[in-house]
Amino acid sequence: MAEEQDAKRRKLDEQQEEVKEEEAPVVELYSYWRSSCSWRVRIALALKGIEYKYHDVHLVEGKQKADDYVAINPMKQVPSLIVDGVALTQSVAILEFLDERFPEPALLPKDFTLRAAVRAIVETINSGIQPIQNFSVLGRIGALGGDKVAWAKETIDAGFHALEQQLASVPGRSDEDTCCVGSAVTLADIALVPQVYNAKRFEVDMDQFPLISKVHAHLETLE
Repeated sequence: MAEEQDAKRRKLDEQQEEVKEEEAPVVELYSYWRSSCSWRVRIALALKGIEYKYHDVHLVEGKQKADDYVAINPMKQVPSLIVDGVALTQSVAILEFLDERFPEPALLPKDFTLRAAVRAIVETINSGIQPIQNFSVLGRIGALGGDKVAWAKETIDAGFHALEQQLASVPGRSDEDTCCVGSAVTLADIALVPQVYNAKRFEVDMDQFPLISKVHAHLETLE
């Protein structure tokens, strides 16, 4: 009887090991170090403890236009994430995928209203600020003879005025909250960090935005 039980335990252990191996995906990230969209995905991968192979797509050198990369990302943008051979593009879609595929730690609140608040903040940055001052737009403005630095600064400044109000109006917000929504890191915080970097890069006066600055200062203390 004891031998039979030991055999069953060994078989169960072997099956569990097989499941663990099956659950370890092969992950590859195509990224550029200064890309804020790529930065979001790198933060999420780090928070989730996901190992991945890194591929540099140097935007300034035009690597995003190479045929082999266009086959992965027809928009010629970064990031692109390949998971078990399946290519994923667009940073917010990738973030949502990672949070569903690797649920711990969760990057969205359980409360439906707060989930909506997180997603709204993400989209303010992702749709209302970042794409108006991204690499390709600034390049085009410069090519047309415009002041791309002034454009980026004005764009971020205007967006941050809206974002500051948005953070202040998060349902149930208290002075003790340390993150964009509550005190747990969410997708909103992941989007905020690279955008504040851009704001400082283009010399936006961050003293105008005490709540954004408070949240960002806290996020900088996290590993």
